[in-house]
Amino acid sequence: MKLHLKGGRVIDPATRTDQVQDVFIAEGKIAALGAVPGDFTAERTVDATGLAIMPGLVDLAARRMTASSEAAAALAGGVTRVVCPPDTDPVLDEPDLVEMLQLRASATHLAQVHPLGALTVGLAGRELTEMAQLTQAGCIGLSQANAPMPDNRTLLRALQYAGTFGLTVWLRAQDTALAAGGVAASGAVASRLGLAGIPVAAETIALHTFLELVRVTGTRVHLCRLSSAAGLALVRAAKAEGLPVTCDVAAHHLHLTDMDIGYFDAQYRLDPPLRGQRDREAMREAARDGTIDAICSDHTPLAADARLVPFAQAVPGASGLELLLSLVLKWADESRVPLVDALARVTHGPAQRLVAVAPGAGRLAPGQPADVCVFAPSAHWTVGAQTLRSAGHNTPFLGYELPGRVRFTLVGGRVAHETLAV
Repeated sequence: MKLHLKGGRVIDPATRTDQVQDVFIAEGKIAALGAVPGDFTAERTVDATGLAIMPGLVDLAARRMTASSEAAAALAGGVTRVVCPPDTDPVLDEPDLVEMLQLRASATHLAQVHPLGALTVGLAGRELTEMAQLTQAGCIGLSQANAPMPDNRTLLRALQYAGTFGLTVWLRAQDTALAAGGVAASGAVASRLGLAGIPVAAETIALHTFLELVRVTGTRVHLCRLSSAAGLALVRAAKAEGLPVTCDVAAHHLHLTDMDIGYFDAQYRLDPPLRGQRDREAMREAARDGTIDAICSDHTPLAADARLVPFAQAVPGASGLELLLSLVLKWADESRVPLVDALARVTHGPAQRLVAVAPGAGRLAPGQPADVCVFAPSAHWTVGAQTLRSAGHNTPFLGYELPGRVRFTLVGGRVAHETLAV
C-alpha cells in the first residue's frame, strides 16, 4: 500500500530530526520524507496534524510473545520489535526451539520478535550451549535471563566462546547469594514491613565481576535492568574506560521507589526490586545523559490470581508493553528531557543491539522498512483492565492517567494497529 502521513511532527532520534513534514510509504518502506516522490499516488492519506510520527519502538525485554494477546499489546503500544529472553517453556537452548518460537510469533502478529538464546543448557549454569548454532537459527545474543550463573569459571568460558564468534552476552547483575530470599530493596521500608531485603551490593558485586571478565575477554556485554545509583556509576566508569558494555533499565524504575510498596501491595513486586529515591533520580539522570542506552518494558504478564497472595509470595514482574511509550513521555516531561532524546531510548538506542539482523531498525529514512508509530502526545489515557490488551493486568500503574495515545502502528508499511481519535 502507498500511504501518505500528512502534516505530522516527524521525530527521528537517529538523525535528531524533529520537524513537521510529510512521510510517504510505498512497498513496505519509507519512500520519502518532506517532498512527494515522483510517480507517487497515495492509496490512503492520513491527516497527522497534531500527531507525532516516530520509528516503531524497540523493546529489549518482553515475554510470552507467541500469545496473540501480547502481540496485540505490543502493536497497541507502538512497539514493532521485541527481544524475547530465553526463559521460555521450554528454554531456548536448541536451534529447533528458536525456529519454532519465531514461527509461532510470526503466525500471531506482525511485530518482529528477536529471541535471545540460552547461555547454558536449560539455564542451569553448567554446560554451555552451541552458541554459534543458536545465532544461525536467529538469536541476536546469549543470555541467562534471570537464572543465576553459579560459577564464574563457566561465565568466563561462556564469554570467551561468545567473543570468538563476535556475539553479545546479555547479563543480569545480581549476586545470587546476596539476593537469596529477598523480595524488596534492603532499607528502611523493607525493615518496617518485615520483608527480606536485597542489598545494592547484590548488583554492584555482580557488576564488578562482569566488568573484570569483560576486561579479560573483550567480549561485548549488555547489562540488563540495572536498579541502583552505585551500579550506574560503575557502568558510567566502564564506558569512560572504553569497555564494550551497554545497559538498559525498566521503565517502571524511572518512576517508582520502594516507598510505593505501601502496605504490601503485590503489584509493586518487581525484579530487580524498587529502590530508594536517590536510585530513581540516578536512573533518570543516566537515561538523560546516555549512560543508559535503552529503556525497556520488562514485560512479564501474569494471571490475575498471581497478585492475590501476600507480597513475599507474589511472582515478580509487571505488564508493560502498552505503557512503555507513555512512561517514557512522562519521564521526559517531568525531567525536562527533549523529546528527541527521550525517544532515542526506545528507538535508536535499543535498535543498536539489533544492528546485525535489522540495520534499519529504530529510524525513519528513505529506503528503510516502514516500521512507524504515530501517536498523540497531548492525549491521555487511563490504565485499567478494560484498556489493556495484554492478558496480564499486573501493573503498578493501574488507575494512572498517562500521556501519549498511539493512533497508528505500521509494520513493514502495513497498518497493524489503529485507534480512532477520541
